[in-house]
Amino acid sequence: MNEPITSLNKIYSGKVRELYSIDASTMLMVASDRLSTFDIILNQTIPNKGIYLTQIALFWFNYLPIKNHLTHKYKLEDILTADELVYAQGRSMIVKKLQPLPIEAIVRGYLAGTGYKEYLQHGSICGTTLPANLRNAEKLPQAIFTPSTKSAKGLHDENISLTQCRNLIGNDLTNQIQELSLTIYNKACTLAQNNGLIIADTKFEFGLDENNELVLMDEVLTPDSSRYWSATDYVVGSNPNSFDKQFVRDYLEKDLNWNKQPPIPDLPQHIINITSEKYYEIIKRFGIKF
Repeated sequence: MNEPITSLNKIYSGKVRELYSIDASTMLMVASDRLSTFDIILNQTIPNKGIYLTQIALFWFNYLPIKNHLTHKYKLEDILTADELVYAQGRSMIVKKLQPLPIEAIVRGYLAGTGYKEYLQHGSICGTTLPANLRNAEKLPQAIFTPSTKSAKGLHDENISLTQCRNLIGNDLTNQIQELSLTIYNKACTLAQNNGLIIADTKFEFGLDENNELVLMDEVLTPDSSRYWSATDYVVGSNPNSFDKQFVRDYLEKDLNWNKQPPIPDLPQHIINITSEKYYEIIKRFGIKF
């Protein structure tokens, strides 16, 4: 595919998003239809995934009473050509440039994924001791904050303890981020539950603005950064029906017995279609209009 945006200077290309500089304090964030799993980008794209991600993130940024990176300094039509606008419409956010913090703020309300594997080995997650005999997908007595590092491109993020987090960013910032992350998660879970969804876990990213104030950035509560389950068929001890890329992970790992090393196998069209539908299900459940 040809580069969809060339009139702005690209400053970053990630697994899913591209960032383009608009001016000294503002940039354009564009979500592609790429999907990354096990830190490897799939060969095929997921139709409309970037649009769904962006609209879900915008929904939550507007819903949550937390300072975020959105800015209304420009309109898309003021900074892009007509052809670029066709691609960027619906999948873009104009945001403030921030100083990103070197951690990801992960909140877990249920035992799942790598957290469950760590619990089985140690009875804890990131140094937080949990009650004995918890089962897969079981709700925790209360949500826990389990930060991780933000790895360099191509490397895996690593879970860290609160002590390690404090060593990285200091006591005050750690405390602020922990409190904010748990507040956001608990508020989001209430709305999700009202719409037949469980948010098992999620990750947030924060940066500092020109006033050294904490700002929620990147994406928030999307199916790429959160584990969404259907509340109606949720059963402790099993893997709940999910509306995120866990479906693709399971297909690659279990159905294809892939060893998680490149090259990544191609996905058949029906798996691509189901994945797109799962992302769109979040749009439908929250009644997001765009």
